[in-house]
Amino acid sequence: MLKKFFCVFLIICLLFTPMLTVNAYEPTGIEITANAALLVSMDTDEVLYEKNADQKVYPASITKIMTVLLMLESDKYSPDAKIAMSESALKRISGTGSSVSLLKAGEEFTQLDLVYMVLMSSYGDCALLAAEYYGGSVENFVDMMNARAVELGLDGTHYENPIGLHHDENYTTAYDTYKLTKIALQNDTFKEVCESTRYTVNASVSGKRTLSTTNQLQDNTTNYYYQYAKGVKTGFTDEAGRCLVSTASYDGYNYMCIVFGCPPTEKKHFTESRDLYRWAFNNFEFKTVADVTTPVAEIKVELSNDTDFVSLYLEKSFISVLPKDADDSTISIKAKPNSDTINAPIKKGQVLGTADIIYAEKVIGTVNLISNENIEKSSLLYVIDEAENFFTSSYMIILYVLVAIIIFIFIIAVIKMNAKSRKKRKIKYKPYKEKNRQYDKISEDNYLDFEDNKKSR
Repeated sequence: MLKKFFCVFLIICLLFTPMLTVNAYEPTGIEITANAALLVSMDTDEVLYEKNADQKVYPASITKIMTVLLMLESDKYSPDAKIAMSESALKRISGTGSSVSLLKAGEEFTQLDLVYMVLMSSYGDCALLAAEYYGGSVENFVDMMNARAVELGLDGTHYENPIGLHHDENYTTAYDTYKLTKIALQNDTFKEVCESTRYTVNASVSGKRTLSTTNQLQDNTTNYYYQYAKGVKTGFTDEAGRCLVSTASYDGYNYMCIVFGCPPTEKKHFTESRDLYRWAFNNFEFKTVADVTTPVAEIKVELSNDTDFVSLYLEKSFISVLPKDADDSTISIKAKPNSDTINAPIKKGQVLGTADIIYAEKVIGTVNLISNENIEKSSLLYVIDEAENFFTSSYMIILYVLVAIIIFIFIIAVIKMNAKSRKKRKIKYKPYKEKNRQYDKISEDNYLDFEDNKKSR
């Protein structure tokens, strides 16, 4: 149950991890032969240097970072529980050219030992054993790896095996590797293992053996030792070249360096990583670019008797890793309020927009803009505004149009009715008058005939 919770927690952490900000400076006096490289501040997620960081590369044993992450996230993982080397894992690794543990089939050791043998010593047979045990089968474990990559948003990553053996469809990018490794380092066991230089395994048959890290930046017995370096994983195949994911911390600064595709015949993955760390530590520092005490914009406020405007402040001070000689005059803040006006009430701390932090004409970060005060709503202004909104709403406008149409139709109907009525009265009157005149004429003629007849008698 705890492991399921931890798995969900890692996803949430990734979702709320700031997006990488690419500032990408050009290091001076350093030649980078790696096909792809990335140097990132783990404190601010700012990219100080990148080269083909979103380009597809072959990861070799860098693949095992995902392998070990799934081991530690599994419900089956119990550090002190025993696990035995399988015959199938030994057969499967045979002839691949991968480094192997030389453990015998059936030989037991702890699951924590297995983590060290996969991550620190990069044994291919141990990686296959882990896939069989934690995934049920190697094929199912690879499906789990790809599903986890999707969950973590590693859009440029795909796995074909848990070891890192070369395959055209086993690939990643430097950006994806940074996101994956940063999540993995949040696991205390992963962090402790990859930062260790020596570890003793006590196997049931072959007895005790001491493992050594493959990262020579950590090993003070080598010519490549760098005292501030820690972890994480090396990788090599002919197709992938020399690869290294490492971290370094000094004086409160924490960086991750990733190099892929360094020349196979040299160990420039160590020297170039070390050179990039030295360049970063010597030339960059934290600068408070913007603080929370100064307003950066304002928005007009409606429905309040207290104020007509609300001032916008940065939600938090913005600290960036910038060159030590950075010109402060090239730093600016571009406020982007959500709207030109806002209705009261407004709560202190309410997000009202964002602000881009710009250095040398490049956006180096974005911070929320908030109100630093409570602004109350006026009840009277609210009622007036609601009434105005009601009478000017789209529904009322439709009603007004309908009423106007009805009135217009009614007027037309009345006009037509009146016209028809007048026409009827005019037609009835004319025949009546003509008939009367004819009757009168007939009556008059009859009367005259009557009088003439009367006289003749």
